[in-house]
Amino acid sequence: MVRFDDLHLRDGTPIYLQIIQHLKAGIAAGTVQDGDELPSRRTLSALLGVNPNTIQKAFRMLEDEGLISSRTGSKSFVCLSHEQSQAMQEQLPHTQTLEYIGKMRAMGLTRSQTVSLIETLWKEDVP
Repeated sequence: MVRFDDLHLRDGTPIYLQIIQHLKAGIAAGTVQDGDELPSRRTLSALLGVNPNTIQKAFRMLEDEGLISSRTGSKSFVCLSHEQSQAMQEQLPHTQTLEYIGKMRAMGLTRSQTVSLIETLWKEDVP
């Protein structure tokens, strides 16, 4: 079963995108695998304290990407090929890093300041 109890919702990003990102991060980390069962929409809605339509939107988008498979009135499962999983493991860290670099540049930080910040926070083992 794919776990969502460690998903901490943040302001500023739509919840359905955070749910999608959480699943993709699990795939990239190898903790979410092909065939893993997802919680029901109702269960996930209650767990996260969000509207069921938000969960439905996230699941629909994941289905459109071919990352999960759902049937009406049935359970939803992660549906990954080895190639999809491998691509996610390579692509997601790259994309996230580019976004971070863009944000640091927008704040006026230099490369060395950004690297220094990462090294400092890495040592502190910040979650």
